[in-house]
This record gives sequence, C-alpha cells and structure tokens, in this order.
Amino acid sequence: MLPLTHIFIASNMTYRITAPNKVDALINLPASKSISNRALIIHALSGGATTPENLSHCDDTDVMRAALSNMPDVIDIGAAGTAMRFLTALLSTTEGQHTITGTERMKQRPITVLVDALRKLGADIEYEENEGFPPLRINGRQLLGGELQMPGNVSSQYVSALLMVGAVLQRGLTLHLTGKVISRPYIDLTLSMMRHYGAEAAWEADNTITVKSTGYQDRPFLIENDWSAASYWYAIMALTADDSSTVSLPGLFDGSQQGDSVVRFLYSMMGVKTSFADGGVVLTKHASNLPRIDYDFTGTPDLAQTLVTTCCALGVKFHFKGLSTLKIKETDRIEALRTELGKLGFAIEERNDSELLWDGERHEPAADTRIDTYNDHRMAMAIAPMAMKLGPVCINNPEVVTKSYPDYWDHLRLAGFSIEEL
Repeated sequence: MLPLTHIFIASNMTYRITAPNKVDALINLPASKSISNRALIIHALSGGATTPENLSHCDDTDVMRAALSNMPDVIDIGAAGTAMRFLTALLSTTEGQHTITGTERMKQRPITVLVDALRKLGADIEYEENEGFPPLRINGRQLLGGELQMPGNVSSQYVSALLMVGAVLQRGLTLHLTGKVISRPYIDLTLSMMRHYGAEAAWEADNTITVKSTGYQDRPFLIENDWSAASYWYAIMALTADDSSTVSLPGLFDGSQQGDSVVRFLYSMMGVKTSFADGGVVLTKHASNLPRIDYDFTGTPDLAQTLVTTCCALGVKFHFKGLSTLKIKETDRIEALRTELGKLGFAIEERNDSELLWDGERHEPAADTRIDTYNDHRMAMAIAPMAMKLGPVCINNPEVVTKSYPDYWDHLRLAGFSIEEL
C-alpha cells in the first residue's frame, strides 16, 4: 500500500499571511488532480503496466493510488469526492467485495444518483448507514451495460464515473442526460482521455453519449499541470499593485482540455495578461478598470471561490450564477464564502442556492477576522491572495491545502510572502 503522505488532520494551527509589494517568481504547479484521477481509473481498467507520468501528489490522488494498488476490504478515501465517485463505479464492475467510506463530511455528500444508475446496470451496492450516502458495500461483478438515463444537472463526476467503466461493459453504454448538463468541460476531458487509451466514446447528440465495449489499451500518458492551481496565481497577479510583477507557470498548455483553463480569459478582464512560452505560461500586468463582472460557473465551479475573493479585494461588483454544486462540495462553499468574507467586511448576497451577488456593500469587519477553512482546500487558497490588497490575512487550519496543492504555502514563500505560524 502506498503511503498517504498528505492526509489532512485538523489542528489548531493558524497562519498569518503577509504579501510582498512585488511578485517575481517561477512556480512549478502540481499536476492536475482531475486528470490524474481519471488516468489512474482508466489505467486500472486497462490492466496495463504503463503508469501515467507526472501524477499529482495531493491527498485526493494519494488515496486513489493506495486503493488501486492494494484494494483492501475497506477503502477509506477520506475527503476525496472524486475518488468516492470514480471508485464506486470501478468497484461495481470489478470482481470482489469492498466497503468504501470516508470522512464525516463525505458521509453527508449524496451519491444516490450514481448508485441508482449503477444499480440499473446490474450493480450490487448497499448503503451501510444512511440511505443515499456513503459508506457503500459493493459486490463487484461483470455488468452487461446498455442504455441509461440520468439527470445532467448533478455532479459531472457521476457522469465521468459511468463513462469510464462503460468501455468495459459487455454491451458498452449509451448515456442520456436529461435537463441542463453542468460541468460539461469535465465530461469532455473524460471522453478525450478515454479515446487516448483506445476507447470509442463520443457525444452522439447534445445530451447523449455513446461508449462502445472496446476496453482500453495500455498506453503512456503525460499529465499536464493544474489550471485550477494556477487560478490562485492569477488572483495574486490581479491584486498586486506593482505593474512590473511577473509569474511563470511551466507545464500549462494552450488548448488544454481542463475546463479551468478558462481562468486566463476571466482574469484578462482584471488586468492579467497570459503569454504562452517554453512549455508554460507567463503572467504579467496590464491596465484594467473593470467595474462589474457577470458570469455563469456551470462549467467551471472550482474557480468560483477564487473569482469571488479577487473581485471583493479589487472592489469589482459581481453576479455569479451556476453555483448549485458548491453546496455539496467539501463544505457548503456558498455559505462558507458569505460567512468568512463577512468577517472581512464584505456583504455578499445569496440567491436561489446557486447565485452570489455583491454590489460593493461593505461593513465593519468582525472583531476576530481569522478565516475558517471548513476542511476545504479552496477556501484557504482563494482567500490567501487577498493579503495583497487587505494587508495580513489569518487562516485557520491551513494544512487543508494538501488535498490538491501540498506545496501551496511553500510556493507563496518562494514568491515573497511572509507566512507566520500563530
């Protein structure tokens, strides 16, 4: 079993982050967690020996690697939602009996849609505690496959989980998605990776995907670096007051199928220029006077926290939609943002459980402005750059960043940030 080197354990640690006046840094970002976890599942289904290159070394990928290398009777994936969804599908189509479980928060994150879909394909899955939620008891076996219908407005990870196992089902899989399809870029990423490994998988209509029963071929695969992690450096560049600041980020490519690569277009409106050179990007400053931004995050919800905090620090009003999935992430990210930014004096409004608005309203900061992270890596990483504009920011339980970006605080230090443990 591979060691889980970055599993987060809650503590009373608090970091005080002080920003530099200027940023000039070369940052080697982590590999993409989204691509790593898909590559590991497809690699396992291929039965091949060629391990994907440049795998992420974060919590979510570590637990996936450990589970696949050892396949214990009880698989504890901690807080890794991707691992829960993808492994549930893989275990359902693999001979053997397993229980898959996670943190208390994971046991509150619904999985009914995926379990119901797999059961319709013949999977033997039972809820061990509360109906509709992990932990799950799975008796894996060969499944026939066929046609399946499921809502498109739920986590795209459910869809990706089904698609990846579709190639090893006896009859393949035809998946009909009803209603609005969210996080479509992540589905497209899955299909592209499946095709790289020899599967025949494609959209047949606007809401229908067909996967043929081809299985997978053992092929080398290089994982690119993470555009989601890059978003925090875009925020830092947007917030720095020094126009000569620059950040180089190797391993990011033009034409990337990571949905979060759209971050370069969003931040171009807030004064960050992206130049592709030498196998990566270079971020520089340009003039911007953006008064307001309206955007629908349906395709890229993981960028929402970064954009919200950047806009608040810059004084840019916003109306963000397509945030429904934020309520079932590591925490209720909508409420967490409102609460923690409220401590800093920003009055953010929520609408329809899926929208956040800010009209520029400010109030007196709280007496205690230490930011709680709710075991959510993106809360810590999105708020830290605000120190560029607001002065020192204090963040509780900063270790949560190991879920996706273990070197985050070291990289901030490399860029000139002062990080003091209180």
